[in-house]
Amino acid sequence: MKVAVVVFPGTNCEVDTKHAYETLGQEVELVWHKEERLPQEVDLVVLPGGFSYGDYLRSAAIAKFSPIMKEVQSHAKKGGYVLGICNGFQMLLEMGLLPGAMKRNANVHFVSKYHHLKVENSTNQFLRHLTSGQIINIPIAHGEGNYFIDEAGLTSLRANNQILLTYCDAQGNPQNPNGSVANIAGICNEAKNVFGLMPHPERAIEALLGSKDGRAMLEGFVA
Repeated sequence: MKVAVVVFPGTNCEVDTKHAYETLGQEVELVWHKEERLPQEVDLVVLPGGFSYGDYLRSAAIAKFSPIMKEVQSHAKKGGYVLGICNGFQMLLEMGLLPGAMKRNANVHFVSKYHHLKVENSTNQFLRHLTSGQIINIPIAHGEGNYFIDEAGLTSLRANNQILLTYCDAQGNPQNPNGSVANIAGICNEAKNVFGLMPHPERAIEALLGSKDGRAMLEGFVA
């Protein structure tokens, strides 16, 4: 499988993401945001975490205008897989590839820690190696992770099984670190080929890092 990891000014998780997929035996290429073409025969495009353009205006609001993003949109519309992690999730929202919007954390503080998540739906490529209802532990690190969608949109997400991950405690009880609607930590599009989440699975692929729970997520795209 060939993976393209897009790099923007301010991105700081591209090397971690590249290392994670190379650890899984995949071919990975870093793609600068000013490029106008993705690598040939790419299977998965990853928009990694970091602080594109410093997050000075609104997280990911500028990144969506980068030249490579037309190719990312085209890849998604053709059914290609796209994964957005943290700042990458915010980009997918800004581009309209995923529904909803992101606000500053409800307590306006940056949060950086391990946090438990509940797998709400594993009938998709991303979470197919996990089971619905499973509790996992993945790092979060964001100041603008307060996911919002209106009531009609939330109803649609639920009806189409687009809510993938919610925040919880170790026993699976809701525990929300940022104020997200319905405790949402990750969603997908209706076609289930575009995925976004605020937690960082690439930081949890080896026991040395404190958890291997993120490995199963990234392996979902690996044949």
